[in-house]
Amino acid sequence: MDTQKLQTMLQDVFRDVFDNNTIVIDRNTSADDIGEWDSFNHVRLIIAAEEAFNVSLSTADVADLRNVGELIDLIARHTNNQN
Repeated sequence: MDTQKLQTMLQDVFRDVFDNNTIVIDRNTSADDIGEWDSFNHVRLIIAAEEAFNVSLSTADVADLRNVGELIDLIARHTNNQN
């Protein structure tokens, strides 16, 4: 799956988790850009992304993520390894 499609799908995940249909993400979006993105919602976001993309992300995988672009790249690696 290409990264643009991943980003579009991930944006839907963000909108669902944060219950905000106006959220627009890009590769540079970080927790600093979304007021509700706290540690609890971060966990919810990762779980929702795992479900949406049918992947399993380890704590080590997500521990150092700094922005949406890194999350997209991580999901891309996991989805590409499934093929």
